[in-house]
Amino acid sequence: CILKEQKGNNLNEYIQISTTTNNKKDAEIIARRLVESRLAACVQITGPIKSTYLWKDVIETEEEWLCLIKTVDALYEKIENTIRDVHPYEVPEIIAVPVVKGSSDYLSWIQEVVKD
Repeated sequence: CILKEQKGNNLNEYIQISTTTNNKKDAEIIARRLVESRLAACVQITGPIKSTYLWKDVIETEEEWLCLIKTVDALYEKIENTIRDVHPYEVPEIIAVPVVKGSSDYLSWIQEVVKD
C-alpha cells in the first residue's frame, strides 16, 4: 500500500473549534462570517442540542446550536475575536481541539481555503 503524500501539511496546525449559541440564526451568522472572511474552510451547524451547565450557582438546561469550525491553529485568535464580536453570550464556549488525523485531500483543501 502506498500512502498519499501529505503535501507538506503538518497535522498539528489543523484544529476544530466548537462554539454554541442559543438559536440557529446566531450560529448561521457566526458560520457565515468565519467562512466569508476565510478564517474557516467549513462550519457545520448541528442542533438543537440540549446543554446542561452551572451558571452563577444555578444548574441550567437550555436548547443550543453547535458550530464545528474547521481551520488552522494560526487563525485561532482571529476566530475567537470574530466569535466574541457577534456572540450573544456573556461567556461563549470557544474550544479548540487539534486534528490528529485526517484525509490529506481534506486537509489540503482547508489549507487552500483559509487565509491569514
